[in-house]
Amino acid sequence: MNLIWLLLRASKLQVAIAILTGLVSGGTTARLIALINSAVSGNFTSNIVWYFAALAFVVLINSIICQVLLINLSQDAVYRLRLRLSQGVLSSPLRHLEQLGANQLMTTLTEDVATLSTTVYAIPFICVDIAIIAGCLLYLGSLSIGVFAFTIGFIMVALGTIQLLINRAQHFLTLARVDQDRLFKHFSTIVDGIKELKLHAARRQDFFSQELQKSAATSRDHNATALITFSIGSNWSNLLFFILIGLLLFGLPQLIAIAPSVLSGYILTFTYLMLPMQSILDKLQQLSRASVALQKIERMGLTLAAQKEDTGTRGHKDTGIFSTLELQQVTHAYPGEVEDSNFILGPLDLTFHPGQLVFIVGGNGSGKSTLAKLITGLYIPESGQIRLDGKVITDENREWYRQHFSVVFSDFYLFDRILGISNLDFDKQAQEYLQQLQLSHKVKIENGKLSTTALSQGQRKRLALLTAYLENRSIYLFDEWASDQDPVFRDIFYKEILLNLKQQGKTVLVISHDDHYFHLADRVIKLDYGKVEYDQRIIKS
Repeated sequence: MNLIWLLLRASKLQVAIAILTGLVSGGTTARLIALINSAVSGNFTSNIVWYFAALAFVVLINSIICQVLLINLSQDAVYRLRLRLSQGVLSSPLRHLEQLGANQLMTTLTEDVATLSTTVYAIPFICVDIAIIAGCLLYLGSLSIGVFAFTIGFIMVALGTIQLLINRAQHFLTLARVDQDRLFKHFSTIVDGIKELKLHAARRQDFFSQELQKSAATSRDHNATALITFSIGSNWSNLLFFILIGLLLFGLPQLIAIAPSVLSGYILTFTYLMLPMQSILDKLQQLSRASVALQKIERMGLTLAAQKEDTGTRGHKDTGIFSTLELQQVTHAYPGEVEDSNFILGPLDLTFHPGQLVFIVGGNGSGKSTLAKLITGLYIPESGQIRLDGKVITDENREWYRQHFSVVFSDFYLFDRILGISNLDFDKQAQEYLQQLQLSHKVKIENGKLSTTALSQGQRKRLALLTAYLENRSIYLFDEWASDQDPVFRDIFYKEILLNLKQQGKTVLVISHDDHYFHLADRVIKLDYGKVEYDQRIIKS
């Protein structure tokens, strides 16, 4: 995939029209130069002024049409690329996205796309410059075949030497792009680990000097080498231009006979071509950066496409009440970690029913969060089956299966709008839940938008619970939800909220360490190093 192909995918017809108008502009420009050369040689007619004005007007109109078409195309191409990449992320398996890493995803979605967006704006002007150069070369060919052959030969050699410099610069730009991924990781460390860095001076100094500073220096060196190489190439091209002019003026006339009108036509044309040639050379740096960014985007796009899930729910409309949810001999292992730790979750045989309140407990690293992702369909079992009412969950119906769950994970994300919910009593229900969650004095909801999310972690979790309430799904899962709540609201959560959901016939799964509330559950499932230590049913007195 290259920049031209990016435009062609947007609209081949508009690209064809843009090329045609660009060629007309270039050919008309060449005719203008020929007219100027004739006028300088004393060969002009009485209507030359009107002819000159008409040609200049044609050049203006065609250049504008060409550039407007290509500008619209380039921006539309970037727009489509952004949406395609975002859709690729949304339709990729969670485990695959975790392996790619947030830093790589964010760098591609922000830096690479931004680089491309900035650069494609230059493509229309480059296309017009190329059209002008092509038109002028055709004019030069009409003046003298011998001189034209010599000129083309010199230009080909010159372009070869310049291309070597461009290839070298692009190599260093590719290395700099790899450095950028590493830098984004370090910047994320500063933001996410700022408390730990502040509390440990030696760690902070080692991180700064051994990690961040080294990566920044490598990025600086690679970028500087690339820019210096581009600068050398630009100056070398200027020198080659003057060498060509010198050869045409002083060298070639000693070898073959050249008419003064032909020589003046060549010199005049090349003097005019200095501007578009220099413009193209100046934009080569941007084009090289865009090429590197596009390669990275394309690799990311292909990676995401290879892992794409079926996100449709066709043929599976009903996501209401169910009878049984079964995990049969389900296992999961983290790739690359099996050899080091031999940690495998499972095999697990578990069955859940509506109206059950189930606590999932165990120490850190026992596999509770992994089990939550398996149950909700975010992770795909390595072996075994998940069945809902006897129906095996596969790639074809996994998206439908996930729609049965409302989940608040320990690392939840709180949206500032309540999205995807269109109940008729939405506003009334939201206000009632805000009252129940004791947030009505802090948060208002207008047209589905939360007035603020700048709250304590415990209050933010209550807002996440509000969204889960409004989703009104069959199965609820809470991952350490109460860990950030004060004692009063923690008691409300276990004794009122969970029991209320259970009374509504919901299946409620709770990952928790609060053992003094275990007696409220119907079952307590304890995990120990990936295995079910016990699945105990609580007998109510």
